[in-house]
Amino acid sequence: MGTPKIRKVGIVDVKFGDDVTIVEPTNLYGCQIGDGAFIGPFVEIQRNAIVGKRTRIQSHSFICELVTIGEDCFVAHGVMFINDLFREGKPAHEKEKWLSTFVGNHVNIGSNATILPVRICDHTVIGAGAVVTRDITIPGVYAGNPARLIRKFSL
Repeated sequence: MGTPKIRKVGIVDVKFGDDVTIVEPTNLYGCQIGDGAFIGPFVEIQRNAIVGKRTRIQSHSFICELVTIGEDCFVAHGVMFINDLFREGKPAHEKEKWLSTFVGNHVNIGSNATILPVRICDHTVIGAGAVVTRDITIPGVYAGNPARLIRKFSL
């Protein structure tokens, strides 16, 4: 019988702003969390990810490497960010093949949405269960798989 490698959930090498709230258990490592942010339980935020000021990340969400989330955003329960498109039919173990994601300010992402490597402009709502496969450049509400604009915002 073999002996498993056991890795504990924890908070390691994180740069925190002021007045951040973390609800454990969480797995945060090598990331940056802005002032006044809230991180719910069962969230993982990986190395080189950035969460902006006053942004709320709800439970069971996954923010992988190379994701930047702006200020005053809301990431609902179970949102998954992806940085590997499996272009070779399998996971890319080489970080050079991973892609980045940028989420602007005042973006709200509904429960169980999946965000591929894209850019999402400020003042956008991503509906629950949506799959964002392309850049979003027009502020509005997006829903579906793939996510499509269903209503523009007049700012």
